[in-house]
Amino acid sequence: MAVPGFTRGFTGRARRADPRLPPGQYDVGTDFPVLTAEVTPRVRTETWTMTVDGLVERPSTWSWDEIHALPASEYRGDIHCVTTWSKLDTSFGGVSLDVLLDAAGPLPSATHVLATSTTGYTTNLPLEDVTGGKAWIVWTHDGHPLPVQHGGPVRLLVPHLYFWKSAKWITRVTLLDHDQQGFWERNGYHDHGDPWKQERYSGD
Repeated sequence: MAVPGFTRGFTGRARRADPRLPPGQYDVGTDFPVLTAEVTPRVRTETWTMTVDGLVERPSTWSWDEIHALPASEYRGDIHCVTTWSKLDTSFGGVSLDVLLDAAGPLPSATHVLATSTTGYTTNLPLEDVTGGKAWIVWTHDGHPLPVQHGGPVRLLVPHLYFWKSAKWITRVTLLDHDQQGFWERNGYHDHGDPWKQERYSGD
């Protein structure tokens, strides 16, 4: 997610000549900046659940133990924030969102998803951007439990889009037949958020 008050024209540090960096991004190295739009919640794994609902054949909910019993999956690669930092060679562990969607059975009319956090934060994505091995529900980072300031105990991970699309403290994914803008999209950010196209703001 992005930081409140980020303004057009901020460019951060000079970009390194690394082909893994999208235009306008810089590598933070071992750092992992903490940027959030909400007060950091304290989510208890004993009561946390993950739900997939909306335009599905079988609305489904998993507890912490149940989601950990699903086939594990890992992402290894880079992440990019709209505030111009990138973190290269990261790893996140959890479960592919494909597994949850397959269990729920998207209806043919479903075209988009709305991801919702424990805090009420939302972000919207085309269904095609969270299927086919492009999105995860994750609870580890570099082999350790995901820190609460980075969305722990569990967050959405959509690494090919700017990181505000990877909703922290995820609890629900709702399938829709239309695009319904989330928090930052309603407040001037781009509806899609592709780093390689610099889709930072509405109109970019």
